[in-house]
Amino acid sequence: MHRQRVLARTLGLATAVALAATACGSQKTENTGSASTAPSASAAVTTPESSPSSDDKPAGDPSASPSASASSASPSASPSSSASSPSASPSVKAVMANGDDSEQVRELQARLKQLKLMSVAPTGFYGSKTTAAVKSFQSRNGLTASGSVDAETWKKIQGLTKKPTADELRPPTVNEVDAPDPRCMTGRVMCISKESRTLAWMIDGKVVSTMDVRFGSENTPTREGVFDVGWKAKEWTSTIYHTPMPYAMFFSGGQAVHYSADFAARGYSGASHGCVNVRDKAKLSKLFDDVKVGDKVVVYW
Repeated sequence: MHRQRVLARTLGLATAVALAATACGSQKTENTGSASTAPSASAAVTTPESSPSSDDKPAGDPSASPSASASSASPSASPSSSASSPSASPSVKAVMANGDDSEQVRELQARLKQLKLMSVAPTGFYGSKTTAAVKSFQSRNGLTASGSVDAETWKKIQGLTKKPTADELRPPTVNEVDAPDPRCMTGRVMCISKESRTLAWMIDGKVVSTMDVRFGSENTPTREGVFDVGWKAKEWTSTIYHTPMPYAMFFSGGQAVHYSADFAARGYSGASHGCVNVRDKAKLSKLFDDVKVGDKVVVYW
């Protein structure tokens, strides 16, 4: 009888591991129940998809990061620091344009956000969203709508805005945090919004920290619902994709919140196999230490 019980437990564990090994692959059924404690096979996928935030740095740059500050502005540009006086006027004609990456671009984006012309936080990279915002500003102010910032445009923007604060230049998330789901308002919760692509760590209705997140693709979606953290692993490697998943917190079978180097490098140009990817490793490390097995996870639109 004892040998039969041992054999049954062994077979049960093997079945759980086998199920978890496919959990972050293509999902054909939805599951909004509580989490399994089985290991995960999820990892960041490297297949590109449309980028919701085209002012992230372009894919393929291994050093790409939305908060990077290295300047790659054109040689004729005259970058200003974030402490530029609102009355300062560059002495060159072309100041900033699509493709530039600098602290001056970050300041420009913060000022455009003050003017309600940009909804995402500054990244420092001048992409299509910044170009569109500049064109809109130029059209509204009787300037040539080129989408590039010349001396006249920059002077006008500075005159209509204030010097950005440190929090405006580098807010906690690139995306604005969504209003918490009502199910996030009690207890200890990782409140994850697919609409705003953010994770808010909340305790008794108060937001403690926030971070940008990325989800699975259309073929491998991240499940929505209310779950619990089943188990945690500071160091874990996908058993299917053989890619690292540091600071993994499993909440629905093989789906987990974990750090993704691919997300950090390429932004929203990729997707996961169903897990919730985080690109800020330092923030996630702190969250990993704070979250306990049994804490709630809410994934919602």
